[in-house]
Amino acid sequence: MATFVLVHGSYCGGWVWNKVTPLLREGGHDVYAPTLTGLSDRSHLLRCGVDLTTHIAEVTNLLVFEDLSDVVLVGHSYGGMVITGVAARVPERLKLLVYLDAYVPADGQSEADLLPAEMRAARQADAAAHGGLTQPPPPAILGITDPEMADWVKARWTPHPWATYEEPVPSGDARSAALPRAYIHCMGGQATTTPGFAPFAAKARASGWQVRELATGHMAMLTAAHDVAGLLLELAAR
Repeated sequence: MATFVLVHGSYCGGWVWNKVTPLLREGGHDVYAPTLTGLSDRSHLLRCGVDLTTHIAEVTNLLVFEDLSDVVLVGHSYGGMVITGVAARVPERLKLLVYLDAYVPADGQSEADLLPAEMRAARQADAAAHGGLTQPPPPAILGITDPEMADWVKARWTPHPWATYEEPVPSGDARSAALPRAYIHCMGGQATTTPGFAPFAAKARASGWQVRELATGHMAMLTAAHDVAGLLLELAAR
């Protein structure tokens, strides 16, 4: 049986995996879907100096204090930054890294470095106008077009601290570099105003990773939960 740790992206919380976690647990797999500090049900901790190091440390601590090993660590969107940092800290606890339509930074890169210049400037201005917090976008921009689902998501999204985007990921070593990695690229339903993840999928292919594609929008764990769960199980079995 596999152990999955699912790391959400910006504006979300562990709740965003609620459609995927039961599908993984049906097969007897262990699944953890933590909420990162400062977001969602932990938004009351936002003013505690939250940055990328905070999020890397808490996922690392989850692995250590729960004594998890051979973990399939999954990161969605911004979560790709987090899982890259966790891999640099505790590669010995990991079996596979899966980037679900996520950022794939090189050592020393921040998410801000990976954003197109126009988008980076817009997000930075948004954060400056809202006390250092970027505001959630309309769900439709991320491929959520069902009105009922859009309302459900909007009721749960919370602002995201810009400081997490400015901090570079820590450098790894030979052990973290050797970890197997896979990429799931969401091909459809994204508007042109969202960050393009095609370059990261291309980078993954060029690096020899397993790459899979889904014909759905960026929030695939909500719009194509069965497909996401199926791919995670397939990749974990490999």
